[in-house]
Amino acid sequence: MSLTAGTTIVLTVSREVSPYGYFVTDGISDVLLPYTELVGSKPKVNDAVEVFIFYDSEDRIAATMHKPLLQLGELARLKVADVHPRLGCFLEMGLGRQLLLPLSELPEKIDFRPLPGDEVFVIMKHDKMGRLVAKLAFEEELSQLVFPAPDSWKSQWVEGWVTKTLQMGSFVILDGGVVGFGVYGLIPSPERTRPLRLGERVRARITFIREDGRVNLSMTERKEVGRVQDADRLLQFLKERPGGSMPYSDQTEAEIIKSRFGISKGAFKRALGKLMREGVVTQKGSWTHLVQPAEDTGKDGGQDQQ
Repeated sequence: MSLTAGTTIVLTVSREVSPYGYFVTDGISDVLLPYTELVGSKPKVNDAVEVFIFYDSEDRIAATMHKPLLQLGELARLKVADVHPRLGCFLEMGLGRQLLLPLSELPEKIDFRPLPGDEVFVIMKHDKMGRLVAKLAFEEELSQLVFPAPDSWKSQWVEGWVTKTLQMGSFVILDGGVVGFGVYGLIPSPERTRPLRLGERVRARITFIREDGRVNLSMTERKEVGRVQDADRLLQFLKERPGGSMPYSDQTEAEIIKSRFGISKGAFKRALGKLMREGVVTQKGSWTHLVQPAEDTGKDGGQDQQ
């Protein structure tokens, strides 16, 4: 029997060493169970105790009676406790200490990396030195835990966690199932209203259910609903602008529209078209202007007669 970091094992208390704790053994190897790692009443010599094996802050093998959120080879969603620019992310693992998700596991683009409070799906592994680290769980591991989306989910707004984020889009595990593994989905880049971080909580609308049960998602409303909302936002924006004008029109580049209003150029043009049809705005060159209401001069062009 060997003492392997990341595993839970039943060991026998061999002796107490004050002021440190107890040595527990499998009959071949001894490991320290510190007083701070006890749960419940103090054990006695020859008692059997169930412990989790880990490495302490000084890279020494140690034991704890606290229960971790995952063990060696297991997959779980862990919360980001801290971020180190050169090391990676430190994840809460239920032991009052953190598990390192190395920088090599994180997206190259900094905007896509997790922040404290985000939650990532990881598998506990050993590094080359035998220490415990986290490895991102990808499609091959996650696909075994999700279920196909039912037809009733079409067009519904759902929530989930970003599992992988790229320039072309962001992959998401939607809520559902007994242990929180729902449906696997993709938010294509044009359907994102902003960059999404790995581990970020996101709300999106199911736009398409594929034959394999996976879904396509969008962070925007349906076109007919979005057109009204976007038009209201543009109108409010114009009302707050000096002179009721803005240097944006259907000639403005898509990147500028996305950056300024958080919507696609297509959505911008639909909203602008609605306002123009209603006679609320007009375009002159690359500028859009509020239509100023004309003064009421009466039907005969003069003052109203009493």
